[in-house]
Amino acid sequence: MTTARPTLAARHRDVTGKAVARLRREGLLPAVVFGHGIESTNVSLDGHEFELLRRRVGPNALVDLSIDGRKPKPVLIHSVDVHPVTRRPLHVNLFLVRMSEELTVDVPIVPVGESLAVSQLGGTLVHDVDRVKVRALPDHLPQVFEVSIEPLVDFDSVLHARDLVVPPGVTLLADPDEPIMHVLAPRVEEVVAPAEGAAAGAPPVEAAPAEAAAGGAASGAG
Repeated sequence: MTTARPTLAARHRDVTGKAVARLRREGLLPAVVFGHGIESTNVSLDGHEFELLRRRVGPNALVDLSIDGRKPKPVLIHSVDVHPVTRRPLHVNLFLVRMSEELTVDVPIVPVGESLAVSQLGGTLVHDVDRVKVRALPDHLPQVFEVSIEPLVDFDSVLHARDLVVPPGVTLLADPDEPIMHVLAPRVEEVVAPAEGAAAGAPPVEAAPAEAAAGGAASGAG
């Protein structure tokens, strides 16, 4: 059974270069639609609608894009350029997919559950990798890999790529033996024991200067 995909409306855009700043002031978001064997198309999106869409779809979700009201076509949100301070989108690249052509994408890894090595032994969960590559048809692309960290019961336990639950129709391209998570033991600071004299509360003994000692010996001889 197929599910309805989220939709996004776009319009052809003739404005390019620095002039797109005016579009952003008007609430529009510059974007480019590209794909294998097609010519790239400059479009503009409604900035607010795109923000709402990003909040409810995963990184590999298919979106039905309609340009100038024409028949929607499936796209992936390939990349989003954001402002370094406000983090608001500045530009979007949309990849036009072919439903019969497999794609290679990165899928984020998200830990779930509780690790005894963290909760009881005070360790720190370490992500050796935070995403892995997979290959699948566009409508089979996973949004995320959730992996239970309950097997991490001590600091020698390691989760590997082979521990990911890969759905049918998806090929994992990572090495199955590649570590993805482990728990780092807490750092233990070395305590240096005080010297014996200091422990007894005795004040340090200051040695007499060599010249003074020599002078005193000469005076005694005279």
